[in-house]
Order: sequence, then structure tokens, then C-alpha cells
Amino acid sequence: MSGWHCYMLECADGTLYTGITNDLEKRLAAHNSGTASKCTRSRLPVKLVFTEGQPDRAAASRREAQIKRLPRSAKLTLIARGGVLWPL
Repeated sequence: MSGWHCYMLECADGTLYTGITNDLEKRLAAHNSGTASKCTRSRLPVKLVFTEGQPDRAAASRREAQIKRLPRSAKLTLIARGGVLWPL
């Protein structure tokens, strides 16, 4: 997968983690090996539950910030719908 992605992971304890990457497969492998994030390291395994392509790193970072500000219920709705949640 090319380009930048904003993604969400569900950790083994049910928490949701949001991040960005330009190599989704490599980043997911790093999360599951415990080397990608201090937050997910103690909550393995993680599974990818949402991804959204972005045109560049700046757009991915903005989208990550938007998603991180959402309450958990809105994040779950976003995951269920597989896309944009309006209004943000």
C-alpha cells in the first residue's frame, strides 16, 4: 500500500490506538512485535480495525488529531461505517 494512512488498532484489552504511517503492513508488524509504540507494547496483540488513505503526511497528521479528539463511541461508529463521520 502506498501513500499515507491514518489507522486505528484495537488492542487485546479493547483500547483503541490511532496513528499514521506510509507503510501499513510494516507498521502493523512493528506494533505486534512490540517495537512501534509504548502504548501498544503492553496490550498485544493488536489488530487493524480502520484505515483511511491520505494524500500526504500533513493530511494524515491532521486526520489523526481529529480522530484522537473523538470520544470512544464516535470512534466505534467510524470503524463500523468504515469512513468519514460528520460533523467532526
